Amino acid sequence: MPQNTDQQSRLNFDFIVIGGGPAGHQGAIVAAKSGASVLLIDASRAMGGACVHRGTIPSKTLRETAMAMRQLEAKSGGVVVAPVDDQVRIESLMKRKGQVLNAHASYLNAQLERNGVHRLRGRARFVNAHELCVRGVRGEETRVHGRRILIATGSRPRKPPEIPVDHQHILDSDSVLSLTYLPRSLIVLGGGVIASEYASIFAALGVEVTMVDRGERPLAFLDSELTSRFVSHFERLGGRFLPRATAAQVAWDGASSVRVQLGSGEELVADKLLSAIGRVPNVEWLALDHIGIECSKRGHIQVDNNFRTSTPHIYAAGDVIGFPALASTSTEQGRRAACDALDVAVNVPIEAMPVGVYTIPEIASVGLDEAAARALGPVVVGRARLSEIARGHIAATEYGLLKLVVDAQTQRVLGAQAICEGAAELVHIGQMALIGNFECRTFVDATFNFPTLAESYRVAALDIMEQLTERRAVA
Repeated sequence: MPQNTDQQSRLNFDFIVIGGGPAGHQGAIVAAKSGASVLLIDASRAMGGACVHRGTIPSKTLRETAMAMRQLEAKSGGVVVAPVDDQVRIESLMKRKGQVLNAHASYLNAQLERNGVHRLRGRARFVNAHELCVRGVRGEETRVHGRRILIATGSRPRKPPEIPVDHQHILDSDSVLSLTYLPRSLIVLGGGVIASEYASIFAALGVEVTMVDRGERPLAFLDSELTSRFVSHFERLGGRFLPRATAAQVAWDGASSVRVQLGSGEELVADKLLSAIGRVPNVEWLALDHIGIECSKRGHIQVDNNFRTSTPHIYAAGDVIGFPALASTSTEQGRRAACDALDVAVNVPIEAMPVGVYTIPEIASVGLDEAAARALGPVVVGRARLSEIARGHIAATEYGLLKLVVDAQTQRVLGAQAICEGAAELVHIGQMALIGNFECRTFVDATFNFPTLAESYRVAALDIMEQLTERRAVA
């Protein structure tokens, strides 16, 4: 670390990052690569934050097992069936979790080290707009000074008073994978990303899942046509989705079941309950009131398009600023915040940032969806149903759909959305089209390997060209 220069043990840095999750880690790396002296403060020993250790990697490892079992049955035409007994331990369905966690955490730590990022373990609070006091794990305190500061402290599960989470029968998203055995039945409260992912994963594992959400549909920020397909597939897995419903009372009966009284009067009973109705930003210990940083009613730090807070040299990124609170978007927010703070050019528009949701099946989106695009002017929407794509049949993902949204006048690609296994990969082709300002005819003229899901871009583009030809004929 830089040499101690005063009586208060104050250390000076060009850029200080609070939080070691996706946003903080990426912000620190970008800042270090620009030549800045960088300090990353985090209370955990290992890098990655809740995303790596309690969220993304454990849940996706479980998802991989669920998908392997479902695909074994589907791709064998039903010849091979792999039922999961309810006495199977959850941990046994995530055999590789520890390996993946250790490998990823080691990579993150090595990346910080080779880029010269200094680290300080502890919890930080603002003393003034440029100075932080960091309390270490043994209670020791260190003062640090930063010319620019990035807050990336993440979030934790919200715990409404009417839902008595006990982490044994009534769970939150941090404790759900600590279940000893696979439950026979599960109630999931919420309709966001975490709720939808876990609901579909457990349904794919043969658990009887009931999903309860106050909204009309889950994942309301995504294209409605895709979310309708998600609900249909969830119900095909044996799940039940209850829209416009709220839990008035939740209780463990003390014997064998969790009972939920809905606002409608209906009672639901299940072995376990997962509460996934939002997350709370980790800001309370930062003493933001000392430096005039503004937060929303939900406690999220408010930022501008460059991720600056109301105190211009202090930035915030990731879950702490709210939606969409995904690992990929948090990483990009941290990168952009560091770039703005240190005058590093960013050449890709933020509109080209993709969103991937790892439900079963996956859903992904980039750019404008159909509703958002139509609100701005005339558009044409092309569809490729994977039931019409050879690879869709081979991969047993015929239920899938790719949508391509283009400007009706210029034929420039405005957005792409997909629902199918592999959608989070497939959407990157649409992302490149946005970055390159492609016309949809590019997909018609391009050569795609056969058979691939990528062919769906050509099918969607041909659908658009046919619609445009019909419009010209009518005109």
